[in-house]
Amino acid sequence: MKIITSIQDMQARMLLEMQQGKKIGFVPTMGFLHEGHLSLMEKAGTENDIVVASIFVNPLQFGPNEDFETYPRDAQRDTKLAEEVGVDILFLPNVKEMYPQKQQIKLQVTDRADVLCGQSRPGHFDGVVAVLTKLFHLIQPTRVYFGLKDAQQVAVVDALIQDYNFPIELIGVPTVREADGLAKSSRNVYLSETERAQAAALFAALEKGRQLVVDGESNPVIIVEEVKEYVKQKTNGKIDYVELLAYPSLTKTTTVKQMVVLAIAVQFQHARLIDNLLFNEKGEIITTFSRGK
Repeated sequence: MKIITSIQDMQARMLLEMQQGKKIGFVPTMGFLHEGHLSLMEKAGTENDIVVASIFVNPLQFGPNEDFETYPRDAQRDTKLAEEVGVDILFLPNVKEMYPQKQQIKLQVTDRADVLCGQSRPGHFDGVVAVLTKLFHLIQPTRVYFGLKDAQQVAVVDALIQDYNFPIELIGVPTVREADGLAKSSRNVYLSETERAQAAALFAALEKGRQLVVDGESNPVIIVEEVKEYVKQKTNGKIDYVELLAYPSLTKTTTVKQMVVLAIAVQFQHARLIDNLLFNEKGEIITTFSRGK
């Protein structure tokens, strides 16, 4: 595995790979890799000639009171895991390399960003599209891979690729879960033993909501209230949101009549957890999401 830390070296290497006609699978991450990240890299390896992963904790997507400074980092461990799972090139820049000067041009996400996590994290997705635009230009991937655990991020990336005509295929990969259903997350390490036991209720609550649709319920208000009540009964966490929205537009809907996302965010003492389920009007789970070039 080749480790590259400079933009100049990355551009030169990717130009060489493209000249050889290779299909490039790209997995952008903020590091502290877990099975969810590794599943993206493995899938990229099955569908492309080379796999490129990036590890960069992007300051632009953290708010002033969020955990940028304390976000878990372990570059040595991450490098070892990436190599073991078959990553060919690991891009590992620092903040000064990515942002050598104050941004003179800023992208702003106007749709798909004012719901779910975007409600309580103003500017977060502006930071996400800023770093992804840079990475897409640097790496020129054939396909880019994201976990559907953050379905809103996938929807925003979908909009970025469409609006700016990036010749990239977007692949949303199923959420990787613990045995009790908890979605894998770098922030799970912040949970206390009690909170970790309670956190499994998030997935159980989403499943309860989906089952209502399977049983014939189509009113989002009823479904959302049932999910909230379950979480309140089973955890000590504070509910940030529970929403049921059309997907990928992330617009409100009065009835479940198309693909939707049922999403949740719960704040525990030191960790804010998110999870979601995608399903159709029959309540049938949708495990993958992709948009072609």
